[in-house]
Amino acid sequence: MAFYNKVGSLLRQGISQNGQAPMSSMFNSARYMSSKLFVGGLSFSTDDSSLKDAFSGFGDVTDAKVIMDRDTGRSRGFGFVNFASEDAANSALTAMDGQELNGRSIRVSVATERTGPRPSFNGGYRGGDGGF
Repeated sequence: MAFYNKVGSLLRQGISQNGQAPMSSMFNSARYMSSKLFVGGLSFSTDDSSLKDAFSGFGDVTDAKVIMDRDTGRSRGFGFVNFASEDAANSALTAMDGQELNGRSIRVSVATERTGPRPSFNGGYRGGDGGF
């Protein structure tokens, strides 16, 4: 809901200034409106606690999660960090993107929500009967 309010206010502000919506400033503002960060390039030895410790210097980390492969139980090399405030998330993004963590250079960006249906692995369009 806050996202839509922010986008609406940016559009109203831009239209009232020059008759057109400033798309670049709208997208830049929308980019920094989340307190959830995506962290990629993680070492396989990085766990939830070490990820949280690495980012806790920038503010109150409410949750840090390394995504694990369900078949092997091994890290998939990325995770998410949630902050209590957007300001803390923005400062962590700026400071940690490209830094080294557990021997690997990490990539940090604002997390985006998944869109569309999740893939199905049922063997085909006919409910997994192999198409016969």
